[in-house]
Amino acid sequence: MARADLAMRFDLILPLPLACVAWLGGCKHNQSGTQKEANMIIFRDGDGRTLTMEDLREATGTFRWEVIGGTAVPAGAELLHQQGREAGAAGNYKKALVLLERASKLAPRWPYPVYDMAYTYLLTGDLDNAKTYYRKTIELAPRGFFTAITALDTLEREQKGDLPAGTYLAYLSLEWLDDRGKKAERLRLLVTEVPRFAPAWKELANILNDDAGRIAAIEKGLAAAPDSETKGMLQINKAIILERTGDRAGAIQLLGRLALNPESTYGTEHLAKAALGLIAKK
Repeated sequence: MARADLAMRFDLILPLPLACVAWLGGCKHNQSGTQKEANMIIFRDGDGRTLTMEDLREATGTFRWEVIGGTAVPAGAELLHQQGREAGAAGNYKKALVLLERASKLAPRWPYPVYDMAYTYLLTGDLDNAKTYYRKTIELAPRGFFTAITALDTLEREQKGDLPAGTYLAYLSLEWLDDRGKKAERLRLLVTEVPRFAPAWKELANILNDDAGRIAAIEKGLAAAPDSETKGMLQINKAIILERTGDRAGAIQLLGRLALNPESTYGTEHLAKAALGLIAKK
C-alpha cells in the first residue's frame, strides 16, 4: 500500500513525539535504586491516586500496537493478515480486503486486520466503509489503535462539512515526506487552509525548531477541537516544553493528570508516564 499507511509497517511502535526527542534522547533509565526511591510519590491527583517511581520504571514510551487484542491469535489469521498486507502493498486492494476479512473472521477480537481494512477502503475512495471499519477498530480497542481515533474523527468531520473533503488523505501524504523543509512548508499550507484541523498543528509543532513557535502551534491545535489521541499528544509535548523552559511543576502536573486519567488513550497514558518518569529521574 502507499507509504503513508502507518499500519503497513510490521515493526511499528509508537515513538515519543518528535518535539520530545531532542530532550528525551540520551536519557537513560536507572534500574538500580532503593525501595524508598521506588516508593517515592511523583504525582498525586485530586482523588488521591498516585504515581510512584516504581509505577513509572517500566514506562519506555514505546510499544507495539499490534499486540492489542492479539493474544492467542490463530496462526492462520496471522498468515492471512500478512498476505493481505502484502496484497495491499502491491496495490491489489480487492485481494487485500478479501484476505483481511478472512483474517478478521478467524480472530474476531484482533483489531489489526480490521484497522487495515479501514485504511484499504480509504485508499480506494470508499469513505463510508473506511469509517465503518475505523469505527469497528475503536469498538475492539476503545483506548486507541494506531491512528484509528484520529482517522474516524477527521472523516466524520469531513462528512459533516466541518473539514474540507480530502483533509485526512492530505494529512497522511505528509507522513513519509523526508525533506524537513518541504514538510514544514506543506504543514504551514495545511494549517492555513484548514486551521481547525488539530493533527496538522501537532505535526507542525513537532517539526518547528523553537519552543515559542512550538507552543503557539500546540495552543492552536488544542483550540481546534482535537480528537482524544491528538489532544493527548499536544498536551504531552506542551509538558515537555514546560519542563525544558523551567516550569517543572507544571509539566509534572500536566503529565500526571494525563497518565492517571481513565479517559486518556492508551498511547497518551504510556507516553505521559514515560515522559514523567524521565523528568523524575533528572
